[in-house]
Amino acid sequence: MQFGRIYEEFEVGAVYKHWPGKTVTEYDDHLFCLLTMNHHPLHLDINFAENTTDFGKNVVVGNYIYSLLLGMSVEDVSGKAIANLEISSLRHVAPTFHGDTIYGETTVLGKNMTSKPDRGVVEVETIGYKQDGTIVCIFRRKVMVPTQEYMTARGGDQPGRPTPIPRDKP
Repeated sequence: MQFGRIYEEFEVGAVYKHWPGKTVTEYDDHLFCLLTMNHHPLHLDINFAENTTDFGKNVVVGNYIYSLLLGMSVEDVSGKAIANLEISSLRHVAPTFHGDTIYGETTVLGKNMTSKPDRGVVEVETIGYKQDGTIVCIFRRKVMVPTQEYMTARGGDQPGRPTPIPRDKP
């Protein structure tokens, strides 16, 4: 299984569809709110949401959706990254509700080498959408990724992975 890409593997215009999707539960939303100290009643208080908002129900906190999409993209985009450099734009386009399933896809917008010959920067745009195709979140980021030279100099594709010690057979 591939986990991330090196610079040479990115092609401008390539689209990576992230699979599987993730159905967002009330628990996911509340846990994220509590972990990040976001206590807005739109996310946590169903009575407030039902009686005082246009939605009539709780809305999943947008930064959870962004974080979810960022995580979904790691396997295809930044699994080998040296660093995430920049989020140049982040738009929450439509609300997400408990029970919605989020899917994502990332398009490679551009790439360029850095001043060091063993790494480059890739610019990507990730779009997140619900089960009905409604786009809910769009963001662009720049990721510093290694070249093949970098990977070879550090021991290959999985340099930190230990080798199992053989067991004696019974």
